[in-house]
Amino acid sequence: MTTANALGGKFPLDAGLTVNRIGFGAMQLAGPGVFGPPADRDEAIAVLRRAVELGIDHIDTSDFYGPWVVNELIAEALHPYESHLVLATKIGAYRDDEANWLPLNHPAALRAQVHDNLRRLRVDALDLVYLRDMGPQDGIAFADQVGALHELKEQGLVRNLGLSNVELDHFEEARSITAIASVQNLYNVVNRTSAALLHATTEAEVAFVPFFPLGSGFADSRARRDEALRSVADKHGATQAQVSLAWLLHHACNVLLIPGTSSVAHLEENTAAGTLVLDEDDTAELDALVADGETLEEAH
Repeated sequence: MTTANALGGKFPLDAGLTVNRIGFGAMQLAGPGVFGPPADRDEAIAVLRRAVELGIDHIDTSDFYGPWVVNELIAEALHPYESHLVLATKIGAYRDDEANWLPLNHPAALRAQVHDNLRRLRVDALDLVYLRDMGPQDGIAFADQVGALHELKEQGLVRNLGLSNVELDHFEEARSITAIASVQNLYNVVNRTSAALLHATTEAEVAFVPFFPLGSGFADSRARRDEALRSVADKHGATQAQVSLAWLLHHACNVLLIPGTSSVAHLEENTAAGTLVLDEDDTAELDALVADGETLEEAH
């Protein structure tokens, strides 16, 4: 059974840095397609400030959200930052004029991206930087990318390193080079394809941050998913989104959530998932949607 906690309990990113397990993903504060300015700038600022008021101390962002828009909003809304607030950002990609997501992962570019994030977020050091794997570029070795970030960590510009959108062998290779504090991969109630990686991070006591925690992008499986979620949600007087988030918190003790929204009301709803207690029947029903290493489509 899950233990109710306003923000899901806590988990350490490193020996001296602990965060609440429910954070906030800032990606949706940009315009449509995570490109351009928000439709309602005042609401975007209000969402960020309300997140901090709710006790959220972990905000996930990137310079390629917008691009640049979201980091600038965060700085405008929250700088100077509260001492306990952890800002996590991602590098390894860029956006072209047509809003495409393209790889940019050679070591010099990674260093430049770190400095860009430092400047736009108005900080002297970044709490957590994820290396986002966008696929190979010009034959650049993964070890060289990780090595470049390790050098920035040794220089004091980065406090913790993470990996995003990676395979298990990436995780193992990176840990042979430097300490990895967190992994951010696709994982949710209808997609368990990163199950082996989640298990490895749990064993290593490394944070695992699922992106698309609410199952975005799986419309073909919506009926079966929603039937199970609705059953549990109705039982507890909760929403399907809250059940999805509570299931993730229950699923592994090292899971950190960063549900995103551009609405204060949805932010408050998502954050309240930390108080939802699921019993064994609830978790069994949701666990049974798919097996480890499957999506709901593959389970059909």
